[in-house]
Amino acid sequence: MADIKIGIIGGSGLYKMDALQDIEEITVETPFGAPSDRLISGTLDGTPVVFLPRHGRHHHLLPTELPFQANIYALKSLGVAYIISASAVGSLQGHIKPVDMVIPDQFIDRTRHRTDTFFGDGIVAHIAFGDPICPQLAKILGDAVASLNLEGVDLHQGGTYVCMEGPAFSTKAESNLYRGWDASIIGMTNLQEAKLAREAEIAYATLALVTDYDCWHPDHDSVTVEMVIGNLHKNATNAQKVIRAVVEKLAANPPQSPAHDALKYAILTPLDQVPASTKEKLALLLNKYL
Repeated sequence: MADIKIGIIGGSGLYKMDALQDIEEITVETPFGAPSDRLISGTLDGTPVVFLPRHGRHHHLLPTELPFQANIYALKSLGVAYIISASAVGSLQGHIKPVDMVIPDQFIDRTRHRTDTFFGDGIVAHIAFGDPICPQLAKILGDAVASLNLEGVDLHQGGTYVCMEGPAFSTKAESNLYRGWDASIIGMTNLQEAKLAREAEIAYATLALVTDYDCWHPDHDSVTVEMVIGNLHKNATNAQKVIRAVVEKLAANPPQSPAHDALKYAILTPLDQVPASTKEKLALLLNKYL
């Protein structure tokens, strides 16, 4: 199979891409186990892409249960160099309203029970993560959103995504704490994806889709499940339009990202001292430097 340069990870509400053609389901086994679901390859307007439903196509995986390492490794094994991550989030700020889109450029990690590195077992690497989102890919994403003039949707370019453990939502005290940190949105999944994508030398950007205000908001208690589900459906429809536009722009002019060489100076262990079993396990990441 030829390399597929563009990967799409779909979050809550986005379990498939309706415009995908030439569909093939791919079962990928990785040294880190099975990914969330079978990967779905196909073409969007003639461009090869691969899609992965983050929580599984029937949404059966908790955020803490997600096989983050396997998901990113599987995408890397297919040749993916760019990941567009669509994710449902809550808003921490009054000016960021439901069904708006946010393209964050920072993360705060509030998770506790997750593995977020490929390394260990005899090899140490410290990636640079000061700018966790690829700026080139984020700009393409923002330009795509702006070009569509989606009804009722405001674009917020930049902002901080708080990644919480879940599955329960925040307390009001926590929500107000994050607002005091000037955070923009809150979700449960993207921090680990971003770290692992950086270690895998894949450019990564988040398309955050606001479903509702977090519990700090005085009207939060009046939000119904039906309202949130309705916003999830609207967001999924809008996200597919944005992703098609991004894929078109990426195919026409794929940028060179700093992420594509993230391991060049990050590996501290001499590679001839790394256990053979670890080298084999991480061959997909290390072969470039062996």
